[in-house]
Amino acid sequence: MNALLGVFFHFLGGFSSGSFYLPYKKVKGWSWETYWLIGGIFSWIIVPPLAAFLTIPNFWEIIQNESSSILGLTFLFGALWGIGGFTYGLGVRYLGVALGSSIILGLCMVFGSLVPSIYYEFSPQTGKDSIGLMVSSRWGQMVLLGLFVCVIGIIISGKAGMMKEKEVDAETTDPHGVQVKTEYKFGLGLIVSLISGVLSACFNFGLEAGKPMANIANELWKNANPGQGEFLFQNNVTYVVVLWGGMAVNLIGCLYLAIKNKSYTDYSKRNVPVVLNIIFCALAGTMWFLQFFFYGMGESKMGNGASSWILHMAFIILIANLWGIIIKEWKGVSKKTITTIAIGMIVMFVSILIVGYGNSLR
Repeated sequence: MNALLGVFFHFLGGFSSGSFYLPYKKVKGWSWETYWLIGGIFSWIIVPPLAAFLTIPNFWEIIQNESSSILGLTFLFGALWGIGGFTYGLGVRYLGVALGSSIILGLCMVFGSLVPSIYYEFSPQTGKDSIGLMVSSRWGQMVLLGLFVCVIGIIISGKAGMMKEKEVDAETTDPHGVQVKTEYKFGLGLIVSLISGVLSACFNFGLEAGKPMANIANELWKNANPGQGEFLFQNNVTYVVVLWGGMAVNLIGCLYLAIKNKSYTDYSKRNVPVVLNIIFCALAGTMWFLQFFFYGMGESKMGNGASSWILHMAFIILIANLWGIIIKEWKGVSKKTITTIAIGMIVMFVSILIVGYGNSLR
């Protein structure tokens, strides 16, 4: 039952992440860095502490009483993850949306799911799954098989994306709704994508680093609610610190672009629906945070190991591709391309079933 609930919560998180960019498409008259920053204020600064306050009333005391080393490491991983997210656009620019996204998301999935397990193989900790345990156990083997199958699905989906780009035009839309003209530079694009993919996985490392805070929240809740299992919202306190790191990096990046592109004048533009733009940015930013809110709920049921991260990433990719079909981003392509993306989505869905089954064997 825990595994089934975990899969459901990860689906909600994947749906939030795969859908959050849709409100940005409604923003008018603002540059990418302008509405990304406004949305980020909600997703990084306003909503996380609010969610923590509503679910963990003493969350600030937990943060204040935590050691500076744990806070620093959690913040650092958050900042590294922020760099990974910010450089995503460069990977798309030099490799194209399909190939760039496939490489970045594939690396993010592999590194985010396996590196912590490899680390715990050499530095064992109670309650943490090592790679050796996964390889030697039936449930772990199924989870690793699910990861392998999901990567195959990403490759197939990436192939479909490249086919689409050749059939339509050289301009396409990135996951944030911004028109991107591809400047194909494979060598540079591969390096940028490698950096982005590896650093994007640092969010999972940040959760691992900040786990002591989540453990305190969990124990406090369990003491107040004996016999009720694990605390669903234990990670909300960790998110506050991780997202501080992400906000710091994105703030610097957005301000740099605002000065470079002189887009700081967006806020004073005439005939721009400022209030509506802020509402759409707030909606997008809130949806963006909800991916982690539900991820934490799924993690509390399945554990903060490879399986949770794989499911999270798989659902994001699956939902994003579904939205692409719904809003007709694949309109005008050949039947062969449609068949290819459909096969990729089916393969990723099968990987989700495999990972879910693997967790049910624990």
